[in-house]
Amino acid sequence: MIFHPMTHGLRLGLGCAPLGNLFAAIDDDAALALIRRAWDSGCRSFDTAPHYGNGLSEHRLGQGLRGRDRDDFTLSSKVGRLLRPDASAPRAQNGYVDVLPFVQAWDYSARGVRRSVEDSLQRLGLARLDVAYVHDCDAGVHGPDYPRVLRQVVEEALPELHRMRDEGLLRHVGLGVNDVQVCLDVLARAELDCLLLAGRYSLVDHTALAELLPVCEQRGVRIALGGVFNSGILATGVRGSAGAPLRFNYGRAPQHWIDRVAAVEDACARHAVPLRAAALQFPLAHPAVDIVLLGPQDPSQWDDGVAMLGHAVPQAFWQALHAAGLVPPAAPLPAPAGR
Repeated sequence: MIFHPMTHGLRLGLGCAPLGNLFAAIDDDAALALIRRAWDSGCRSFDTAPHYGNGLSEHRLGQGLRGRDRDDFTLSSKVGRLLRPDASAPRAQNGYVDVLPFVQAWDYSARGVRRSVEDSLQRLGLARLDVAYVHDCDAGVHGPDYPRVLRQVVEEALPELHRMRDEGLLRHVGLGVNDVQVCLDVLARAELDCLLLAGRYSLVDHTALAELLPVCEQRGVRIALGGVFNSGILATGVRGSAGAPLRFNYGRAPQHWIDRVAAVEDACARHAVPLRAAALQFPLAHPAVDIVLLGPQDPSQWDDGVAMLGHAVPQAFWQALHAAGLVPPAAPLPAPAGR
């Protein structure tokens, strides 16, 4: 097993981008309270990255887990960006506010990923990572430089991470991305233990279903899913938005996605199912998926996620989604409660 489930069996982990002040600042006490609430509720999987607040998330997560038995939890971080000190760096960068005084530099070289892991371990105050993900190495991020980035990831970054795995500095190697194609491109050229895929297998976005998930199942590549609310539209729904801007996968929601969410939301209403419960439970039905990561801003949002993941959803609801064509016939459906 790569990812620890919660102590009572729910497959939910804490995504720690909010600990880096994503979109809004929280203070250290609030960050530690969130980690403590997640732990006390049974969470044992935590994901962070140098990108999250320029190291702020890693600092806070390390402090929040200090003193815990290291074998009692799974912790993942990421490589691909190095942090360089800069006293004149802006306080808001890349969607994060009140970040630490660094600037980011892309680096997928062997030397760069080793430096990244060692820096993360120092910020976390730990001697090993459970998972190191190569972060944001896709064409959507790198544009025309993608062929070079892909080659460097395959020829330098992954071999170096495998060496670090052999040295005991980490246990598993994967990609942490928002894109299906880069996963397929890398899997055609290299071995991976796992993937962290955000936003591409959810209640409404099934991009990963046709090709990537079958490949992962066949190859034994385990998947952690982030972004299952697709930037919040599956948490709030669209019916009560009253003209407020809706976001989907980090951008303004196109109308066809709004319409699709509305249709699912209507099905939820007919079956008295909270949209959030359906969004959290649906992707976990696929046999390649081990865990879903939730990135709450505060303990109450975490508590809601735990409640929604455990909420009883009638089988008739899932069957109605199939019948209406809102989920593909090939998509596995959650098993009835108690099975």
